[in-house]
Amino acid sequence: MEFQYFGGNCISIATKKATLVIDDNLAELGLKSITKQDNVSLYTHIPKKVASSRLVITDPGEYEVSEVSIFGIAARAHMDESGAQSATIYKIQYDDLRVAIVGHIHPDLSEDHLESLGLIDILIIPVGGNGYTLDAVGAMQIVKKIEPKIVVPTHYEDTEIAYPVPQQPLSEALKVFGVEAADPISKFKPKPVDFSDNLRIVVLDRQ
Repeated sequence: MEFQYFGGNCISIATKKATLVIDDNLAELGLKSITKQDNVSLYTHIPKKVASSRLVITDPGEYEVSEVSIFGIAARAHMDESGAQSATIYKIQYDDLRVAIVGHIHPDLSEDHLESLGLIDILIIPVGGNGYTLDAVGAMQIVKKIEPKIVVPTHYEDTEIAYPVPQQPLSEALKVFGVEAADPISKFKPKPVDFSDNLRIVVLDRQ
């Protein structure tokens, strides 16, 4: 797998046979959509406009495409009332790697959520807060429950992105995580040496 970050919650995950694009609502944020016709599009929430691609996934369920297993799990969105479940968490599995993408969810994950997710190697999670999405404290709450080896933060302050509400700087999240991140990188292609018993934060430059 190869990971790239494009702003907001938008991440691409490329394998040898497919490219998955997560939450490409970049046009709503004043950026350019990156989705191509042959991509697989996943949305953790229903966008105003769905990008045109060969497969669009917006709902919970089990999916298989180009040797990638995708599990969508219904969850309470960050701004949902109690009992509502308008968001979708995704677990993506390819070869021996297991990736969780939570999107704008409420931090109170249930035991059913954790059981459905199982073991996770890489967690992709927003940290910008201010009532719109998870802040660093809520994100850390989820990190402690899921216990991934690697966390990739998204949806933090960026002066070139027109967020609906101001987002907190990434530096604030790193303080709460209590883990020093290495210098940002443009692409992340995880190798066995990247995983250890200690939590690692991988910061991706916006492309």
